[in-house]
Amino acid sequence: MRNRFAGIDIGSRTIELVIVDVSGNILLSRQSDTGFDPMAEAKRMTEGVAYDRIMATGYGRNLYEIAFDAQTVTEIKAHATGARFYFPQARAILDIGGQDSKAVALYENGKVKKFEMNDRCAAGTGKFMEIMARNLGYDIGRFGWAALLAEKDLAISSMCTVFAESEVTSLIARGENRSEISRGLHLSVIRRAVAMIQRVSSEGPIVFTGGVANNPCMRALLAEKLGRGILVPEQPQFAGALGAALLARGEG
Repeated sequence: MRNRFAGIDIGSRTIELVIVDVSGNILLSRQSDTGFDPMAEAKRMTEGVAYDRIMATGYGRNLYEIAFDAQTVTEIKAHATGARFYFPQARAILDIGGQDSKAVALYENGKVKKFEMNDRCAAGTGKFMEIMARNLGYDIGRFGWAALLAEKDLAISSMCTVFAESEVTSLIARGENRSEISRGLHLSVIRRAVAMIQRVSSEGPIVFTGGVANNPCMRALLAEKLGRGILVPEQPQFAGALGAALLARGEG
């Protein structure tokens, strides 16, 4: 009898692996940088890990399917399944990952109703946040906390990463407060995220997944701008891998 199921989310920045048992209990979770050879890293992450079936998601899922003869599932369905595991009442999901973002609306039974995806540029993604944090001298963990300390909003007009970097450099040269620049950058990302969510879902709480959901300022601004409840899993970056593992088990 099959009783251990794996989900692997091969993203542009990181790879997540989750193992669940037949009851859906999480037995193991791992994360690693994707690196220059995603398939080699994915293989390394699963070495020595016992499972009966694996399902892949993320941008590298098709390569994984070819390399390891595994089943795959779209990121939309994987994140929907993972979000519903934590919050069965979920009707909307916002996922902001390393280099793309997704807004998803669900039917009451958890099936995907409508979605919108931004995968054409880094603007509004984790990569954008990492670059901006580095330009301001913060590590990514402190970036959101710094933005929360701002006493006023500072407008950042450009969402293009290259132009935003130039704008940040100019603001620093003018002597603007780092925390206020940080908040302005967060607001520029939130504007895009809010627009995406509003196009697919108009009411009810939103499950926020992906690594950017760990950012406290992003969570606060999202709730403020939408006027809706924001639900964040304990480890939001694992939602896709968890959803894939649950689907490998046979759910959905």
